[in-house]
Amino acid sequence: MRGNDMIPIGEIAARTGLAVSAVRYYETQRLVHPIRSTGGQRHFRRSDIRRLSFVQIAQQFGFTIAEIRTELAALPDNRTPTKADWSRISRAFRARLDARIATLTRLRDKLDGCIGCGC
Repeated sequence: MRGNDMIPIGEIAARTGLAVSAVRYYETQRLVHPIRSTGGQRHFRRSDIRRLSFVQIAQQFGFTIAEIRTELAALPDNRTPTKADWSRISRAFRARLDARIATLTRLRDKLDGCIGCGC
């Protein structure tokens, strides 16, 4: 079952810094799709390391699991995603991040004014 590009759940957890339970959670959220051995063990593609790393980073930026799932669903399942695939997702997330930054900047600026005026 384990080919050169397949790794067990413990190894993918160690390589991403996630707990095994977190990897299982992300599986239930359909962010990664392991292949089960005949004994029921989960084996992941090496490309899932990048997927899980992307999930962690995107969550730190405040993106929801649903938003992340939508973006990851556009990645190919039949091959390792290329730099072009990841760049497309990066551009989409960058636009959302830029909008959030602009909103937070306006909020910060208005907050400074409101504190001083006593409204």
